Amino acid sequence: MTTTEAHPHVPQAVTPLLASMTAAAHAVGAFLAQAPVTMPAATDWAEFKRRFDALDRPATELFRERLSAVRPQAVWADELDTRLPATGEAWVVDALDGAVQFLQDLPHWSVSVALVRDGRPVAAVLHAPVRGETYTAEAGRGAHRDGRPLEPSRKTDLSLCVLGAGQPPTVAREPAAVRAAGRSLSAVLPHAGAVRNLGPTSWQIADVAAGRLDGFWQYGTDDGNLLGAALVAAEAGLPVTDLAGRPWQAGATGFLTAPAPLHARLLDLLGTAG
Repeated sequence: MTTTEAHPHVPQAVTPLLASMTAAAHAVGAFLAQAPVTMPAATDWAEFKRRFDALDRPATELFRERLSAVRPQAVWADELDTRLPATGEAWVVDALDGAVQFLQDLPHWSVSVALVRDGRPVAAVLHAPVRGETYTAEAGRGAHRDGRPLEPSRKTDLSLCVLGAGQPPTVAREPAAVRAAGRSLSAVLPHAGAVRNLGPTSWQIADVAAGRLDGFWQYGTDDGNLLGAALVAAEAGLPVTDLAGRPWQAGATGFLTAPAPLHARLLDLLGTAG
């Protein structure tokens, strides 16, 4: 993923591909939004998995029904172990992005789908049923929320910034990433206005592209959550890199996006944590 030219004034051209992806995300979101949440929350992994599977499996199947005809040759990547083919197309979907929050009866969850071609995202849709909002992006066509072009933050003073930070769902497999994430908070907190984890990684990154957040970083490998969101950020004109400042691509062990002046400052601070 390289930083693309900003598209702040490009009207949204809803291609058949993006229209089909958006319709599928809305259908999945509507299915999940009407699902009752059982409280109190699960107290063991077996119960958590049972509740999760009861929602995620039919929601993912609904994605397959909607999108298989759109790109019949595309393979379906596993959400947590996102292995992409070197060539050809693949669907990367997270039918219940933010399942932990959903199953705690919290509103911070969304639906995401990305089409990846030759290892790079070419189209993405993120939909939050609770907010009634949808982010869309297509390579070379800009990024939008509900049809309006995204405008990232114009801040240059880090002390005024609200930043997002997260961790992959499988971060326990990467102890070096866990240690670096802890050090990164110590490096950034004295300089930032606030650091928050506001739910799904993908939605937080899209909110950076829209100027609601001023930057987002994460340690660890998290292709399933980052591929579509990285496209949204890049198509909004943001630098999208790993934590060494190289263009982000699938398989990277860290992620950073922010407007260019803030990106440079954060990269400098995070360099002491990695």
